[in-house]
Amino acid sequence: MEETTIDTADLGEKIVRVLKTIYDPEIPVDIYELGLIYDVFVNEEYDVRILMTLTTPNCPVAETLPVEVEEKIKSIDGLKDVEVEITFDPPWSQDLMSEEAKLELGLL
Repeated sequence: MEETTIDTADLGEKIVRVLKTIYDPEIPVDIYELGLIYDVFVNEEYDVRILMTLTTPNCPVAETLPVEVEEKIKSIDGLKDVEVEITFDPPWSQDLMSEEAKLELGLL
């Protein structure tokens, strides 16, 4: 009997693809390129934990954005549980944005 192994790289890519469909409503750049996603953890049970931040603690989407992330990631086949954790340590800054996001916003 062969043990099935998770292709976490493939799963990670799928998660990133979904994250890139979620946009901050105030900035026309997806949350992944904005640098709001700090980490994505996937374990052997297909549980996903996403550590993310918001542009500010009083961000108008503080209530809805984490829920949107959780719901969209849950739509990926094969995942059991998805947990989104918000942190402000370290606080978000423009330095966390990808070159692509900075270019899009005219910061380069």
